[in-house]
Amino acid sequence: MKLIFNKETVIEGLQKAVAILPTKAGATYLRSIWLKASEESLSIMSTDANIEFTGQYPAQVMEEGLIGVQGRAFVDLIRQLPAGEIRMTLDGASGNLLLEQGRRSYKLPVNGPEWFQNFSDFPSEDAVVWSGDFLQDILDKVTFCISDDDAMDAIACLCMKPAENGRIDVCGLNGHQFALVSFLHDDLAARLPKNGILIQKRYLQDIKKWLGNDEIELNITDKRLYLRSMGRAESLSLPRAAHEYPDYNIFMAKLSEEGVRPMNLDRKEGMEALSRILIFNTDNDRCTYMDLNATEVRLSAQGQDIGSATESLEINYSGDISRIAFPTRNLLDVFGHFISGRLDMLLTDPEGPCGIRGIEDPDYTVIIMPMKVSEATYYSEEDV
Repeated sequence: MKLIFNKETVIEGLQKAVAILPTKAGATYLRSIWLKASEESLSIMSTDANIEFTGQYPAQVMEEGLIGVQGRAFVDLIRQLPAGEIRMTLDGASGNLLLEQGRRSYKLPVNGPEWFQNFSDFPSEDAVVWSGDFLQDILDKVTFCISDDDAMDAIACLCMKPAENGRIDVCGLNGHQFALVSFLHDDLAARLPKNGILIQKRYLQDIKKWLGNDEIELNITDKRLYLRSMGRAESLSLPRAAHEYPDYNIFMAKLSEEGVRPMNLDRKEGMEALSRILIFNTDNDRCTYMDLNATEVRLSAQGQDIGSATESLEINYSGDISRIAFPTRNLLDVFGHFISGRLDMLLTDPEGPCGIRGIEDPDYTVIIMPMKVSEATYYSEEDV
């Protein structure tokens, strides 16, 4: 193997490749970034045995070859080199990789091609085009509601499912929160299986790191989801989960039933108030209590060793629920994923699901479960 490439051309791909390497891996194959020189390109490949990254970048190839290098060390070295051309040569005598740039030279041990396992090729037939920044936005709006516990099976996954008339639902659920984005994409809806696809949460961060603002190609097989840049320079593939996702239409339907009590409030003012209320939460009481009337909501929290807080916000409210409580940090997080100036909180019951929507966030709904309100009594020294 002998080639010349520019650092500026490959560094972004190397950083994407190293990002998916497992932090602890015994197998040489999984610690390696694989470099393949062929024709006029350098291919960079890495995997954690599940997710696979492949990037192809221009290079001046004098001698073709395939080797594996210790991924993190190799990327750290390239990252710290100045911009410009880098010459890479496999020394047949020593078996080391020689890296040269100007008066700098480095020798690195390599893994031979016998350790390499072929990666999955992107299936081009019936691939669909999608906006990378739109997918990024969907992941931001849904991922925070997905369970972090892999043992929770389906609710540790993102669900993407075809709905009616070319619409697609993308949702996440963790047991006490649910987020749903619905959008129109005829071609993608036609490619999705009837029951949709599930992708484990632990892979979503890798997708977000890989995505840019440009359009991408997407395809689906029985086992994997494939993403590829429009220029075909980079591709990412990851396994589909085989769990059965809960029927989320059951609790979505509750937001349309008779007796739903809508409360409309200013999002920014609500977030600022919740941030201050959060200071007074404790491990034993993580809630913001809301006392409601037609024009005002009184927010309160009391921490036994910290003190208490009370704030009032102007609202528009029509309903008979006079008191309800939500986990402060979770509600603050939910508000932060909207852009609407005002939000509607759709209250179904003091202990039933609450839907949150905003007029400037079309087709986006988050459901959060209230906490059971229990009156706590604190005793002073005089009571003892």
